[in-house]
Amino acid sequence: MADDEALFQKGMPIRREVLGPEYVDASMARADEFMMSFQRATTAWAWGWAWGDATLDRKTRSLMNLAMLTALNRAPEIKLHVKGALNNGVTVEEIKAALLHATAYCGIPAGLDAFRAAHEVLVSEGAVQPKPER
Repeated sequence: MADDEALFQKGMPIRREVLGPEYVDASMARADEFMMSFQRATTAWAWGWAWGDATLDRKTRSLMNLAMLTALNRAPEIKLHVKGALNNGVTVEEIKAALLHATAYCGIPAGLDAFRAAHEVLVSEGAVQPKPER
């Protein structure tokens, strides 16, 4: 448990920097005793252990996440990690390239869902201008 606590403490600032403090703080505030187990585990393992490893930079990790989440067809998580990718300095063109690469390997339906999810976030963040309606 001491190792998990150290990883939790290491992971929380990384998680807040990537996903945004508003999102992370709200997730933690909503967590009851049951859900706090998950919050602690994901913060320690994903953010403290995986994201806390300096071998890969955050930009690379963001691109990997987008590809893996496309493969898993997890649109809500893609939305979250597109915003995180922007926070990590990933460009719209790099996000598009990662999603196209994932589409080639994961299939058109998974790619379409990923592009739709990413587009929604990119528009809401002002990174992409939607085509005007006619």
